[in-house]
Amino acid sequence: MRRGPVCSAFVLLFAFPLFSQTPKPGLKIDDLNQLVRVGDPKVSPDGKQIVYTVSRVDTEDDKSVSELWMVDWDGSNDFQLTYGTESASAPQWSPDGRFLAFTSSRPGKAKGSQVWVMDRRGGEARQVTDVKEDLSDFRWSPDAKQLLLTLREKRQPESDDKNAKPKPPNPIVIDRYHFKQDIEGYLTDKRSQLYLFDIATKKLTKLTSDAGKYEEHEAEWSPDGTMIAFVSNQSQPDPDRVADDDVFAVDAKAGSTPRKLTTFPGEDRGPLAWSPDSKLIAYRQGLSEKYTAYGSTRLAVVAARGGAAELKGTSIDNNAGPPVFTADSKSLLTTITDDRVVFVEEVPLAGSSPKRLTGETGTASELSAGGGHIALLWSTDAADPEVYSLDGTKLHKLTAHNDALLAQRTLATTEDIAAKSKDGTDVHGLLTMPVGYQAGTKAPMLLFIHGGPTAQDEHRFTVDRQLFAAHGLAVLNVNYRGSAGRGRAYSETINADWGDKEVADLLATVDAAITTGKVDPERMVIGGWSYGGISTDYMIASTTRFKAASSGAGTANLFGMYGVDEYILQYDNELGPPWKNPEAYIKLSYPFFHVERIKTPTLFMGGDKDFNVTLVGGEQMYQALKSVGVPSELIVYPGQFHGFTRPSFIRDRYERWFAWYDKYLGIKPVVTAK
Repeated sequence: MRRGPVCSAFVLLFAFPLFSQTPKPGLKIDDLNQLVRVGDPKVSPDGKQIVYTVSRVDTEDDKSVSELWMVDWDGSNDFQLTYGTESASAPQWSPDGRFLAFTSSRPGKAKGSQVWVMDRRGGEARQVTDVKEDLSDFRWSPDAKQLLLTLREKRQPESDDKNAKPKPPNPIVIDRYHFKQDIEGYLTDKRSQLYLFDIATKKLTKLTSDAGKYEEHEAEWSPDGTMIAFVSNQSQPDPDRVADDDVFAVDAKAGSTPRKLTTFPGEDRGPLAWSPDSKLIAYRQGLSEKYTAYGSTRLAVVAARGGAAELKGTSIDNNAGPPVFTADSKSLLTTITDDRVVFVEEVPLAGSSPKRLTGETGTASELSAGGGHIALLWSTDAADPEVYSLDGTKLHKLTAHNDALLAQRTLATTEDIAAKSKDGTDVHGLLTMPVGYQAGTKAPMLLFIHGGPTAQDEHRFTVDRQLFAAHGLAVLNVNYRGSAGRGRAYSETINADWGDKEVADLLATVDAAITTGKVDPERMVIGGWSYGGISTDYMIASTTRFKAASSGAGTANLFGMYGVDEYILQYDNELGPPWKNPEAYIKLSYPFFHVERIKTPTLFMGGDKDFNVTLVGGEQMYQALKSVGVPSELIVYPGQFHGFTRPSFIRDRYERWFAWYDKYLGIKPVVTAK
């Protein structure tokens, strides 16, 4: 269950007498529109350059826009490639390195997201595809003459006539067991399929002989151009009822019949990676056949022409990231989610043991390799993700998009914290003290709970922590049981037992924070989003220690969520249907069925388009608290999914968090004219 306005005429200045004056302010809410997000680095085939994306806020149109940038391998010549009001995303180098392809919805010969290509040496991009289907992914063929496209037929095709009147929407006809998904919305029988697109003739042909019955995704072309590997769930009689994705291979020509390569009765996931010699396919296999909601993934390889799959690096049962082959085909590179960090690891296919390549405290992600070089994103508590090169075990910073802004801010420091839960379990977390905190004083504290639950709070730059710390709050993050980074057993232990061990772990770590002498036990608040919102509901039904709470995209009445959100497989596999096991649903819904225990003023939030944890979960808890007379508010964000995309709403959410906590902590804002 992967549940992660201030009036323009005034500025709110918050005074906290416990904290010393700092020479530079902490992170400001206005900085949300100035910070950019660096992502998706791709090393050129010759290893000389790296293309990557930079996402910025367009305040006029109230949206985020992604642009392509490119930097030389030594960090020089960092420059912007694309401009405009429409995003450029998913950059891909042509095999010879001469061209860059990307997706964009910029105006062109066809509507919607299309593939565009630009010369590496400069010049205008040209639109290559003109498909009418929804495009979700693409890859170059090794000879650069074709594109492999992942397309889904539109539910209601758009008219080519620009002057035609908009047609009324068609009814949505549904006949699927799993019929809802966040962002995608209602799921029909129109599934993602793989197509070959000839660049010269513009001819589009279906790759596989499948008649569209199964989803096909995460496709990759073999380096020798003869095969294509992809991931698909083709379980019988209904793939919607089983979490059993497998790796398939197919000849790289239209109408070919796929060959199933993996047999694990659980999830075999991408992204896929081909060995340079086109003999092996690397992927990620789940750790469990049953507990897919909590299972991590481990590296595996399978021969492209068939054979038994082999697990690699099995000494660690923490989550492995996407695989990347080394140039000699002898090892895999990946990222490993470990206790509060994510490091890069090299996994030999034979012989020696896995080797950790990054020893620093931080978070690595989005590995890419080319021409014998490795690039990645790297972040620490005080540094937003930027592009780095990895030379052996040495990280070298190549980009610095947020450095100038962050140099003008005093950033809060984050330290490790540990506790013993009531049953003796070791629990780990992070404690971030307010900007300007003075030793010997006690700060008000926010317990901010991550979602997932199979995620973790780790040493990386987090806007949440920095904004709350700049606002004067200590921030406690806890990797409660169910979290990632502590092994399979630690995650799986909450299976069918939500809100029990997590509450014990959270409370124990709160006590550990108080024991440091830095936290005021009489001035604590709590909040979270997704499973963090769900955990907030469990907490306020279990204790009255917090002055205020904020539950975002959460739920506390599982009866009301069955068939409403996207987690039908988890409900049926983990708990069983509610009519067969009503006792479990009542037990796990104790905040709703024991709402009279709750005394904490609570702010509920959610997006009205969220199919992940639907808004009804927050609405029910809001109504319940209103019914028993507990102060509460409900904030509905129109058009937003589980993860917010509208910058003004993201800002509004922080402002409402600040105001809600201030109100019940007794913090009086000083209002001055702008």
